Amino acid sequence: MTGPDRSRPTGPVHDPTDGTHPVHDPIGLVRDSTDGTHPARDAIGPAPDLVGANHPAHDATGPAPGLAPAGRGSGLAHEEAERAVEQALALVGGSSRRPSLRWEAPGEGPDGGPGSDPGDLTAALPQDPTPADRPGSRVRSSAPPSPPPPSLAWDRARAAAARAGRAGPPATIRLPLDRALGHVLAEALGALTDLPSFDTSAMDGWAVAGPGPWAFGAGAGLLAGRGPATALPDGAAVRIATGARVPPDTTAVIRSEHAHADEAKGLLHARRPVVAGQDIRPRGQECRSGEQLVPAGTVVTPAVLGLAAAAGYDALPAVPRPRVDILVLGDELLAAGLPHDGLIRDALGPMLGPWLRALGAEVSGPRRLGDDAEALREALTESDADLIVTTGGTAAGPVDHVHPVLAALGAELLVDGAAVRPGHPMLLARLPAPGQSRGTPDGPYLVGLPGNPLAAVSGLLTLAEPLLAGLAGRPEQDAYRALVHAEVHGHPHDTRLVPVVHRAGRAGGRDHVAPLRYNGPAMLRGIAAADGLAVVPPGGVRSGTEVEILDLPWAPATPWTEGCFT
Repeated sequence: MTGPDRSRPTGPVHDPTDGTHPVHDPIGLVRDSTDGTHPARDAIGPAPDLVGANHPAHDATGPAPGLAPAGRGSGLAHEEAERAVEQALALVGGSSRRPSLRWEAPGEGPDGGPGSDPGDLTAALPQDPTPADRPGSRVRSSAPPSPPPPSLAWDRARAAAARAGRAGPPATIRLPLDRALGHVLAEALGALTDLPSFDTSAMDGWAVAGPGPWAFGAGAGLLAGRGPATALPDGAAVRIATGARVPPDTTAVIRSEHAHADEAKGLLHARRPVVAGQDIRPRGQECRSGEQLVPAGTVVTPAVLGLAAAAGYDALPAVPRPRVDILVLGDELLAAGLPHDGLIRDALGPMLGPWLRALGAEVSGPRRLGDDAEALREALTESDADLIVTTGGTAAGPVDHVHPVLAALGAELLVDGAAVRPGHPMLLARLPAPGQSRGTPDGPYLVGLPGNPLAAVSGLLTLAEPLLAGLAGRPEQDAYRALVHAEVHGHPHDTRLVPVVHRAGRAGGRDHVAPLRYNGPAMLRGIAAADGLAVVPPGGVRSGTEVEILDLPWAPATPWTEGCFT
């Protein structure tokens, strides 16, 4: 299982999803708990209130709470604040340069999970020669720091990703039927002919004209695939096979089991009343030529392929699948074997490729770059994908290189953090096109996922899924809601995404969802048993409340009735 972002402390950070496990910090600088109620503790004494949840560090109306206003005796207080930060840097092994402060909502650390890391408060972004040029950077001056604005609300972050995916018209290619499966139709599919294109027998039996009994002659009768037959006179019958063309002037088709043929007299008798037109598929019964069969944006399923073939298509107009590159960051990750000596298994590399393919993308094999800013920069500039997905490195720790590399490349940050737990430090950016260094970026998109596995899943569903849907030309889906059977605790300020499993209603009750255990940001055990994630608003929900459900791309059609993790 992949580990947290590299900005986390080396000591274990427990996952306090139930509010019972404390966060361990090697130097005692735990700032808050999952419910946001515990005050900060600082090993070197009370620190200035720079990023308190209830007190913005700086705004247009006045100085930050806890800092003396400039020009009114603030020199001594400011120097003391400077020394406090420098001492904190020394304790965590940080640089002596003035740090860049990154806003962080209470109750979550840089890995997308509960707890905090003092490195988030003090560590300067590495290799950033022009911090003033990057949005949210701190300029080194004597003025109080101005942190970046709070993260986007979860629904706004998701909407921004959807808009980005639909920013331009999708490309169109024509694919032969045997290659179109899983693609999205770029245009509505219209019938090229009537279906059926002639009156057809729906059953094996007898074509008859007029009232019975009917005279018939010897012979095999009418078979499918043969040319048109001569008109059938009144009082006559002829054997007919399913799919065969019905002779002109036919009144009905009598199924073989509903007819009695008197071979001696050459007469056919009906065992049941005959209704005009019975068991005949008239021309154009299914559709007329030019009629729309399926709209643009439809995913090409095996059934769509069959319908298209029946309607006369040899190739389909489709949107090319978005191409995705995966970059796995982190020196602590192992590709094989058991965790050892502080190294942990990479869980995101094996998981992301199949997940993104299930969302309709063509995905290259994951590349493992470690914590190397230059390798990351080269990988981003060399990629020819439509979307690049990175794992880890999205916070502001000493080896979190995603932000400074994006700034150096002149990328546009569309989403820089989302108010969702887990997964808060996710991001969405647009890179410049190859050969373009600045200006309006029109190159590939980048979705930066947190390093913790469930936090990364949160980023996938919040940013990557709606972005890929837009790039692939899929229509927007209406939100699906379901009752939740259990009280689900929420974050005081942010949305929570909680793995759930569908349950069938009992004794006439409504179907519902039940939350699963093992839903911490570093855990995959809950999501592995889930078929969706419940969108829990700030403050939580009571049992019996309807919540929005994010279905997983492989969710079963039938609700589960058993589960071992509830």
